[in-house]
Amino acid sequence: MSDESNRPVRPLIGFITADNAPQITPASPSRTWMAKQSEANKGWPSRCLPMLIANQSGWELRNPSAFTATWFDQDGMDVLIQPDKHDAGQLLPVSHFGNGILSWRLPILFRTPEGYNLLARGPANYPKDAISPLEGVVETDWASQSFSMNWKLTRKLMPVRFEVDEPICLIVPQRRGELEEFAPELRRIESDEDLQRKHESFLRSRSVAKQAEQVARVAAGERVEWQGDYTRGRHFDGEAGAPDHQTRRHLRPFVQLEQEKPQHDTPQ
Repeated sequence: MSDESNRPVRPLIGFITADNAPQITPASPSRTWMAKQSEANKGWPSRCLPMLIANQSGWELRNPSAFTATWFDQDGMDVLIQPDKHDAGQLLPVSHFGNGILSWRLPILFRTPEGYNLLARGPANYPKDAISPLEGVVETDWASQSFSMNWKLTRKLMPVRFEVDEPICLIVPQRRGELEEFAPELRRIESDEDLQRKHESFLRSRSVAKQAEQVARVAAGERVEWQGDYTRGRHFDGEAGAPDHQTRRHLRPFVQLEQEKPQHDTPQ
């Protein structure tokens, strides 16, 4: 596990602009489909550390109002949005772009530290039938405009359901210009003998014959040894990997501060 004590604390502020703002929480590691697959396949999705870390990599904005959306694109109607309740002021998406796009006009203006953008995307590893989230990057260290979260319906006449508390947006801070600092290269693995040796050990453990043997044992109801070297932060030969290896993210929750009272000049 990495040491969190010496890491800098950076502000991430959400300025609420309306009373119907969605709940924001650190992203959950679990997914319903992963739990079902785990039951059917001896737990592999719940042990896949790269997926679990990706699931937790940001803060989720959660849908406050249940509804069903259907893409018609006919007779002057693009998308029909049918809310469960007809309460004034509830946060529902609109379809002003057309082309089967749902847009949540988020009543939150985010502010990140200088030099940091905010990636707004759909929740990680969260497939949803007949609809796909769109992504955007916003320079939230200076912008005074709030942004919308958009999803694209992919099948006409197919009703798509969003439940209360379902994640609709994942926000991820990113340092501006950092991607441009990387200098990509391609090399033959033979150029790094130690890495080649470690990788070949890994490949031998995942050979076709080894995989077939394990599949046969699972089909026979036997338990097979789980190869969890990466999750344990080590190579197949037992050598330790990175000293700051992570097995879980620990994101701070958003804290609701008390309303600040406006300051007025005191009469002299």
